[in-house]
Amino acid sequence: MRRMIQAPLAVSLFALMAACSPSQPITGETAAPAEQGAAATQTESQRLNAWFADLFEQDLARSPESQTQLGRVDDLDAYGRWDPVDDADAAATNERRIERLARLHEEFDFDALDAQAKASYRVFEYLQETGIRNYGFRDQRYIFTQMFGPHTGMATTLISQHRITSPDQAEAYIRRLEGMAPILRELMDQAEARARAGVIPPRFAFAYLIDNTARLVAGAPFDDSGEVSPLLADFTAKVEALEIGDAARADLIARATTALLEQVGPVYTELLAMFERHREMSDDRDGAWKLPRGEAYYQSQLATFTTMVDLSPEEVHQTGLDEIARIHDEMRSIMDQVGFDGSLAEFFEFMRTDEQFYLPNTDEGRAEYMSRIDAIFDRVRTVLPDYFDTMPRGELVARQVEPYRAAGAPSAFYNTGTMDGTRPGIFYANTLNMRNLPLYQMETLAYHEGIPGHHFQLTLALEAADAPMFQRLLYLPAFGEGWALYSESLGKDMGMFTDPYQDFGRLAYELWRAGRLVVDTGIHAMQWSREDAIDYLRSNTSFTEEEITREVERYIVWPGQATAYKTGQMRIQALRDFAQQELGDAFDYGEFHDVVLTNGSLPLPVLTELVNDYVAAKRAGTAQ
Repeated sequence: MRRMIQAPLAVSLFALMAACSPSQPITGETAAPAEQGAAATQTESQRLNAWFADLFEQDLARSPESQTQLGRVDDLDAYGRWDPVDDADAAATNERRIERLARLHEEFDFDALDAQAKASYRVFEYLQETGIRNYGFRDQRYIFTQMFGPHTGMATTLISQHRITSPDQAEAYIRRLEGMAPILRELMDQAEARARAGVIPPRFAFAYLIDNTARLVAGAPFDDSGEVSPLLADFTAKVEALEIGDAARADLIARATTALLEQVGPVYTELLAMFERHREMSDDRDGAWKLPRGEAYYQSQLATFTTMVDLSPEEVHQTGLDEIARIHDEMRSIMDQVGFDGSLAEFFEFMRTDEQFYLPNTDEGRAEYMSRIDAIFDRVRTVLPDYFDTMPRGELVARQVEPYRAAGAPSAFYNTGTMDGTRPGIFYANTLNMRNLPLYQMETLAYHEGIPGHHFQLTLALEAADAPMFQRLLYLPAFGEGWALYSESLGKDMGMFTDPYQDFGRLAYELWRAGRLVVDTGIHAMQWSREDAIDYLRSNTSFTEEEITREVERYIVWPGQATAYKTGQMRIQALRDFAQQELGDAFDYGEFHDVVLTNGSLPLPVLTELVNDYVAAKRAGTAQ
């Protein structure tokens, strides 16, 4: 009898997939006779992929910001506009999801698809179903938070993504400056309506919101402080790099200054006034439970971020508690290995404070840290062929976070390279304060953010030339962060951890992610306060008070997101354990990792089905 890990869905994925022959053209328009004849020669997989490609381009045409992100700047009209944010556009988007889901089921024969197209079908189906469900809770979400929102997001798009290589592109930048006010006012109207209905961030968030917003309109041309505001500084630097005449350059800068003074400045004054009003309306209740439909909304957020629709907050919470107990026991074993005499809490303090675990906060210390990171990557590359059949072509490099953005950046992170490999993937270490980069966490950070973590998963997705574009660009946190966390423990399997303290670093990060399961559900389903959550993580993890506070405040305004990491890692690990048990000596790491990584980001139930299929096929082949 074939044993399988069950996909945790209320209804089987296959029960949702109608296997019907198409009765209408797939492009939304009547096909000409010659086109109909060409379509008849396509396989079902080719038809499906052609439809996906058509939908991707349709959606891209509707999203000027996505065009900018992908470097498509030829349409100068779009390059000067923002995405629509009104209720009518949101409703139209949801109607398209409903129509596309129906057409997927009605017009494509799932059984006639090849394996890769079947995976694409399932992922696309999941995305439509998730989008439809989340649309029903649109009015429960915070529009502006200290973590994200258009108040900083629009400026970030201009500064980090809007290139200016010609006067026309500078003109588009100015049009976007002029267009910020109507977009922000539309979103402010929505935020006002939600606040009146009780959908308002907790009081602590407003100090951050006001500070972050005020920084964007501080300096010239808004005041005479002698500083230059971020947007004017960015625009000026980009325009001054153009090879144009002084008069043309001065005219562009003058017009951008006018847009900032007449459009951006006034709307940000209104925005700051709204934040002050909302701070007075708010209170210290932190969780989603306080919202008008909070319980159902949080359940939908858990389903979205874990990609599993039937996980309850209580189940997630208990899983976190169980994992914390297990990891604490493993940490006590490390205490025995290194001969530490004391409690676990005292060991945490020892690891936080002992000078042997830190390099000096000097240029020499920073250089030494980067040298050691490079050595870790060189060492792991020597064993990769034993564990991976398919490896990315794109290179990985390690760099220090640039000084201009180090103050607001995490300790380490990864930036994806380009599809064509012209820009490598980058492992960034934030060396601004070396106390935030303890040596015992180095190896874990390298495996998580770099090789074989985010670099492998994201680069292989980009390089999957035969996959639909939506799949190559998709990022699902349960899968992506789950893989990166799994990669930390894979480093141990590969024999990469060089001493017990490095292994403690691995456990410290896994403990952190287990704590997120407890704290996120505690805040949003069990009415924990911000202080309750901080106290819990302070007592049960080795991280600092500053890190804990920042993280808890993130969980509060982003319900469910923090549960993705450990949920994804546990599912990937369970699937590997299952495959190893079922296949015995026939199990192959490289084959298993190909199943996991070569289809881009996957909902965990879809990944489960793929691994079940792989194990069944492998068993059948071995039996023959």
